[in-house]
Amino acid sequence: MRIVFLSNYFNHHQKPLSDALFCRCEDYRFISTKEMSAEREALGYKKITAPYVLSLSSKTESEILRLVNDADVVIVGSAPEYLIKERKKNKKLIYRYSERPIKGRREPIKFLPRFLKWSSRNPRRLPIYLLSASAYAPYEYSRFFLFKNKSLKWGYFTEVIKYPGGYEDLRKLKRADSLLWVARMIDLKHPEYAVYIAERLKNEGYLFTLDMVGGGALSSYIKTLIHEKGLEDTVFLRGAMSPEEVRNMMEKSEIFLFTSDKNEGWGAVLNEAMNSGCAVVASHEIGSVPFLIRNGENGLIYKDGDAEDLYLKVKLLLDNNDLCYSMGKAAYEAMVDEWSPEIAAERLIEVSGRLIAGDNAPDLYESGPCSKAEILKDDWFAYEN
Repeated sequence: MRIVFLSNYFNHHQKPLSDALFCRCEDYRFISTKEMSAEREALGYKKITAPYVLSLSSKTESEILRLVNDADVVIVGSAPEYLIKERKKNKKLIYRYSERPIKGRREPIKFLPRFLKWSSRNPRRLPIYLLSASAYAPYEYSRFFLFKNKSLKWGYFTEVIKYPGGYEDLRKLKRADSLLWVARMIDLKHPEYAVYIAERLKNEGYLFTLDMVGGGALSSYIKTLIHEKGLEDTVFLRGAMSPEEVRNMMEKSEIFLFTSDKNEGWGAVLNEAMNSGCAVVASHEIGSVPFLIRNGENGLIYKDGDAEDLYLKVKLLLDNNDLCYSMGKAAYEAMVDEWSPEIAAERLIEVSGRLIAGDNAPDLYESGPCSKAEILKDDWFAYEN
């Protein structure tokens, strides 16, 4: 099978899936449509090369269009629409790779322009399917009458490390009662929630450590907050780290706090934390959470914005070593057994083959990548709890 992936730029989050597709396809190309921004490079993102990576600037337009038009499958992330104009005309298979399209406040005045734009780009009669990189994307698109019965669970597929001794190898590395928070220190990530949790736990006499990794606009505020709360002996700011250093911190930590709000499109850090055997406590509005976490089995979900719910679930893990162990183990197994880039690549190829052969709604998997993505509204967690 020949697959072309169109996206803005190639980074370490996209490489594992691309490597897996490259190994399994007759021909695989990743076409980068933009140069990496200076901001991303400053955050530690490196320019990565691979034999299958091309850029719009490195080839002539006719060469790029030939690759796109000749492919069996094209995945479209961020790319100029003209690149797939001929492909749509020929009714060839296209996947839209998308997080939730509307993350902030809904503005009714923008509904009609968005409806006209997105509908014209995704005619319902054409074989255009959604690879949903957020559990909330199908609902957002359904409001515009798009991708009905054409949405598949997808996401970002970070490297999945298989330890020789499985989760037991990781368990030996973990420090008792260790908490970890990793993100840019900006508003949507809510680092203040982690400090709030630490203050509550310390006041109740718990002995623990909280490492906070990342830099950003709120760094000074968080540093001041830690000082004001008298938490310098418990909460440690580690600054920005490389992806390898972050993984090392995850492997040594028992509990991972993921406190972003609905503006977190996917949240690849969740993949990495689960693969590192952390017991995760995560906000229900994060795009990856409903796909990856089975609440109470391989992690805990708290209601977004509810600091009390977050606190009680972290406390539950600190009070129950066996629960912390079982959730960390189940999290690791979920990544190895279902959400790995290799499994995603194999399933995408299988589903694509069925679609090309004329099966318009293949339902091959009960869960995980390429299973049916259900309609999920923001308030689902309130109804289930």
